Amino acid sequence: MNILGVIPARYGSTRLEGKPLVDICGKSMIQRVYEQTTKILEHVVVATDDQRIFDAVEAFGGKVVMTSVDHTTGTNRCLEAYEIVQATSDITFDFVINIQGDEPLLEPGQIRSLITCFNDPTTELATLVMPVTNDGDLYNESEVFVVFDKNNKALYFSRSVIPHVRGVHKTKWLQHHTFFKHLGMYGFRIDSLKKFANLAQTKLELIESLEQNRWIENGGVIKIEITQHDTIPVDTIDDLEKVRRIVAQMEGK
Repeated sequence: MNILGVIPARYGSTRLEGKPLVDICGKSMIQRVYEQTTKILEHVVVATDDQRIFDAVEAFGGKVVMTSVDHTTGTNRCLEAYEIVQATSDITFDFVINIQGDEPLLEPGQIRSLITCFNDPTTELATLVMPVTNDGDLYNESEVFVVFDKNNKALYFSRSVIPHVRGVHKTKWLQHHTFFKHLGMYGFRIDSLKKFANLAQTKLELIESLEQNRWIENGGVIKIEITQHDTIPVDTIDDLEKVRRIVAQMEGK
């Protein structure tokens, strides 16, 4: 199968302006994400709407395309990036992997796990989740939670902890149920990517600010793959400092 990895990267961020270009022990965040992705995928491109990011990716030797400033979601930006790359490529891509540009500690094994979902020819769209093992995650407003059926098909995504454990204090919830947090990486068949990007935004998508709910509200199926590899999305300066400490320790800096 031919797979294109797309890393959407916007300069604007409500909590950490310009975060794709923040320095993490001598490399920008977007460079670290790109390098981790290319360990498993041969074809990778950054999709941005900002000249500063475009220039930075070219400077470290990465592939990058300029996309519209009008996209409301990463999925729509992924579709445009795919169309740009496909128009000039001799390769016919079968799948697109949407990789979060703010996860510099991305494990290549996560991408490998997601790809296995497409061994099933009925899979339209797939994503990664991880079991919650730390009570703190249940109180982290940056986390997104998901419930899915016995066939690993998503039922709903929420910024609230779901499901609710009735009659038990939240500090003891992990003793009664295994919760799953969403890691934000998606895989699409090309026709599903086109369909998704052209669907109108939906009520549950808008109220939660979670675009994956758009697919579910329209009757689509999202295949869930469980991974044990955790990541740390960089949403705040505190997240950034935590990642810098981890990278410094890993690289002996």
